[in-house]
Amino acid sequence: MIKEVSSDWERSYKSITFIVTKDCQLACKYCYLVGKNAKERMSWDVAKKTIDYILNNHSFFNEEAVVWDFIGGEPFLEIDLIDKICDYIKTEMFRLCHPWFDNYRFNFSTNGINYNSEKIQSFIKKNITHLSIGITIDGTKRKHDLNRIWKTEDMERGVVPNQSEEKGSYDDVVKNIPLWLEQFPGAGTKVTISSADIPYIKESVLHLYSLGIHEVNINCVFEDVWKEGDDELFENQLMDLADAIIDSGYYQDYACSFFTEHMGKPMDCQMDNQNWCGAGRMLAVDAEGNFYPCTRFAQYSLRSKKAWIIGNVRDGIDKNKLRPFLTLDRCTQSTQECIDCEVASGCAWCQGENYDAADTPTIYQRSTAICKMHKARVRANNYYWNKLYRKLEKEGEREAFENNKPKSNAPKC
Repeated sequence: MIKEVSSDWERSYKSITFIVTKDCQLACKYCYLVGKNAKERMSWDVAKKTIDYILNNHSFFNEEAVVWDFIGGEPFLEIDLIDKICDYIKTEMFRLCHPWFDNYRFNFSTNGINYNSEKIQSFIKKNITHLSIGITIDGTKRKHDLNRIWKTEDMERGVVPNQSEEKGSYDDVVKNIPLWLEQFPGAGTKVTISSADIPYIKESVLHLYSLGIHEVNINCVFEDVWKEGDDELFENQLMDLADAIIDSGYYQDYACSFFTEHMGKPMDCQMDNQNWCGAGRMLAVDAEGNFYPCTRFAQYSLRSKKAWIIGNVRDGIDKNKLRPFLTLDRCTQSTQECIDCEVASGCAWCQGENYDAADTPTIYQRSTAICKMHKARVRANNYYWNKLYRKLEKEGEREAFENNKPKSNAPKC
């Protein structure tokens, strides 16, 4: 019998990502994957060689635990391959008496469209004790369908459809949310914010709560898409959301990653100089068997730079190509303005976007496209916590809240 994973193992784990396909049923407008296609699919041979290389190099892959992550495109389009990969991983870890045998997780982020299919449900039942699945639903039908639209044959030929011809995917996803929450009652969803959907943030978070989703993790896109005045609209939406969460008591049982108590403070590079992103400490492999420090360094993720390959399944990892990532921290890639910023804590970045947006092929130039959005979030965040604690102190409930407040498991990227 396989032991259920405890929470302690997450203190030290390796994240290994299989890019099993670059295909997807959707053509989300904000998607950073600019090179999606239906042709590049991982073979069993590449997958097996990857697993063998990793499991037989314990001196290099020496973390206490592992997350085997599967992405696309849409990973569940390759459920037969994934099922075979996971079976092989389990049997090999057992055969090798590998330290990861009782300390692993299979992780998926899916658009949820084919979640209720027979093959996927069979896979879930077989692996449920070591499985995490997040379904992406962006909020209300209006917000979700604004960006998360079905791909068409015209799109595959490079033809952009008129807005009136777009078909949203909300109805196809929301029908599977009850089954997903029944199987993963503590699961959270990940919402993406771009310029066009700022006006729908408040109603979307509340809508997701109404569906029974207790944890809503939200990120602004890191790309330079923000328009004049977006930060003000963003702040107003977050303040309206703060009012709704506090006035209706959602804060007791629900979490929204936009409101994080310990953020928006100065940073001390001598005391807290960690890299926000885990690139270089993760490993991703694509259909060709190439290794990357993160999926954002694969070619289908990059607009203007060449892929940053650190090895392959035949030759293994080239540590010299990985070395630059191991020296990354906040100060080595930030401008002095960012280092001295009074609200620096909690300001995120994506290493892949840093590389793609840089003036030269470097990972040491931090992209600051979300600077004004972070500052707007900090102002709204301060409003949220000031209002919440005034309410709790007035009602004599602050101590009880401190002992029982929900914790967000928002991913760092």
